[in-house]
Amino acid sequence: MRSTFLLVHSPSVGPSTWAPVARSLERQGHTAVVPDLTGVPAGGPPYWPRVVDAVRAAAPETPLVIVAHSNAGFFVPVIKEALGERVVACVFADAHIPPRQGLVRTAEEAFLPFLHDLAGPDGVLPRWTDWWDEEDVVAMLPDPAERVRVAAEQPRLPLDYYTQPIPVPAGWDEVRCSCLWYSRPYDKAAEEAARRGWPVTRLPGEHLHQLVSPDDVAAALLKLSRTT
Repeated sequence: MRSTFLLVHSPSVGPSTWAPVARSLERQGHTAVVPDLTGVPAGGPPYWPRVVDAVRAAAPETPLVIVAHSNAGFFVPVIKEALGERVVACVFADAHIPPRQGLVRTAEEAFLPFLHDLAGPDGVLPRWTDWWDEEDVVAMLPDPAERVRVAAEQPRLPLDYYTQPIPVPAGWDEVRCSCLWYSRPYDKAAEEAARRGWPVTRLPGEHLHQLVSPDDVAAALLKLSRTT
């Protein structure tokens, strides 16, 4: 039985960030599912159980390849634990890599002052694309229609989304893990993946490269997950 690709977007953005790759995989005869995590902020902390519930609800009863982008990487261990032995591989696509066990947060301590400055009086952050200068957003999303689509579906996350601890169950990385690396801010993640002995593939681009070159990203995912 062929594996289903579970394309997990960062809760900072929305499912359209994986939609072109899903279509590319499907054109090649593979099944791809993009769980919608835009409802994760509802209801307050802890947020990670809602990530797990949304992914589990979308996952079919087939072998599964978890593909996580950006800070969705931090949720891979709890997703993998919830889905059990169906998970045959995990790919981190320009994504943060969790520790082997313990607790982790979606923002490093050094990044918190930047987030505090962005948050409003209600403790809620602007949409993720509003954090950056316009030229940076255009570099990541050169197509104007795509830029509008991505911006429109982004949730506004509470500041405590980035400070709440996420459990990291021991043994989560006993399946095949690999790293697909696009952008310079994820150099350290790629280096960590290499230190762990994981395959690392470089597709130079910006952080949302899967929207710019979906066919190249799909080809890299097929190779890294060894599903072909």
